Amino acid sequence: MPEKKGLRALSADELKDEMKSAKEELLDLRFQLATRQLKDVRAIPRARRKIARVLTIQRQREIESA
Repeated sequence: MPEKKGLRALSADELKDEMKSAKEELLDLRFQLATRQLKDVRAIPRARRKIARVLTIQRQREIESA
């Protein structure tokens, strides 16, 4: 997973891929939680924050290009 500064260096397509993988990760974590297989409960908020970071960067770029 790229760090915060690494996310900003990604292209628009790479950000979309990162978003897709983060959403898949969150879905998987939720299934693990529901089936009581989740070991690291802090992984869910981390995944949500990652999604928020990607959305923020995408929105900033959208505003800059307008």
